Amino acid sequence: MSSDVGDVAQAPHAFELALRRMVKRKIASRVALVALLAGAIFTAWRYYSTDAVRTPPAGARGPATTVAAAEVMRGDFPVVVSALGTVTATATAVVKPQVSGPLLKVRYTEGQEVAAGDILAEIDPRPFELALAQAEGQLQKDEALLRNAERDLARYESLRNKIKDGVSGQQLDTQKALIGQYRAAVDIDRALVGRARLDLDYTHIAAPIGGRIGLRQVDPGNIVQTSDPNGVAVVTRISPITVIFSLPEAKLQSVLKRFRFGEKLAVVAYDHDRAEQIARGALYAIDNQIDASSGTVRLRAEFANDDESLYPNQFVNAELTVETLKGVVLAPAAALQRGAKGPFVYALDDDEKVAVRSVRLGPSDGERAVIESGLEPGQRVVVEGVDRLRDGAKVVVTRPPKGGPSNVGEPAAGKRKEAPAERRAEKTEAR
Repeated sequence: MSSDVGDVAQAPHAFELALRRMVKRKIASRVALVALLAGAIFTAWRYYSTDAVRTPPAGARGPATTVAAAEVMRGDFPVVVSALGTVTATATAVVKPQVSGPLLKVRYTEGQEVAAGDILAEIDPRPFELALAQAEGQLQKDEALLRNAERDLARYESLRNKIKDGVSGQQLDTQKALIGQYRAAVDIDRALVGRARLDLDYTHIAAPIGGRIGLRQVDPGNIVQTSDPNGVAVVTRISPITVIFSLPEAKLQSVLKRFRFGEKLAVVAYDHDRAEQIARGALYAIDNQIDASSGTVRLRAEFANDDESLYPNQFVNAELTVETLKGVVLAPAAALQRGAKGPFVYALDDDEKVAVRSVRLGPSDGERAVIESGLEPGQRVVVEGVDRLRDGAKVVVTRPPKGGPSNVGEPAAGKRKEAPAERRAEKTEAR
């Protein structure tokens, strides 16, 4: 009985010991897990930090960057200024009637070419023929009265010469005054006859200028008035034709200097998308003042327009060639980069490495740029793939620039074969 009691008394103690051993094992396992994780993290940190130290910077021993290159050339460069222009006819005339009346005939076809003086329409001439006849009758009447008064004056003077005091001086003066009145009346009648004849001529509506006639504005049978704003038709001279465009005042002097010396400055008109050349002409005139609101000056260029490729009120892109720079250094505009110290390019050396070259720029047309200093003809510059480059970076030129000649920027065959081997060596070293 006492042994049983002792066993019962020892049972809680044994359970407590077992529980403690279990807790210790769990704590030891957790400590081991934490140590394992810490070791893994430390190992990874050492690995990546060592790899970062071993990884060479761009331009030193890193893999070569694929780029496209083009060669700097020497050539002529036209200095061109561009502006949006409006095609304007050299002459436009709204054909209006000079007298009012019913329109009898329309003698033109819409869109036809007419010459100055061609009859385009006719107004009913009968009222004007009657007015002319009335004016001519009045003229004949007054001419008859004038002739009779002149004969009376001749009789009075003859009678006075034969019979002293046969005719008084007052009567002679009155007769002379009457003759003056009749002469004035005759002059007025002649003017009225001329006016009536002119109105009769105006019943035949003629083209004031030569050119292309537009759409008909009024049909026969309508009463036309001299106050009609639209007139009978519109005649426009479209050959030759002009284009009016504006340039900033900063560019005026370079244009004005050559224009005053009689140079023929070429102007090319392009379509709205600047994709197709429409016509070629020359600068014709420069406005006499600058627009203060926009700081621009208007210019007019003339085009032969024999093929009628330009039409009045058409919008075009005008390009004025101010001058042509001879034998200048030209580089692709895609090679130009901007930095804190100004424009620069990545130039290729013989070791297929790039070097930053600061350049001084001249005029540019969007595709090429004049290099005033910093580059020489024959040098190659990077035009694609510059985003990943640094000074001294190694590059592989594998293809020409888009849209460029196939032989520009092509690398040697040996260079292409060496690139994969270099990459394999670098990967082995990294491992």
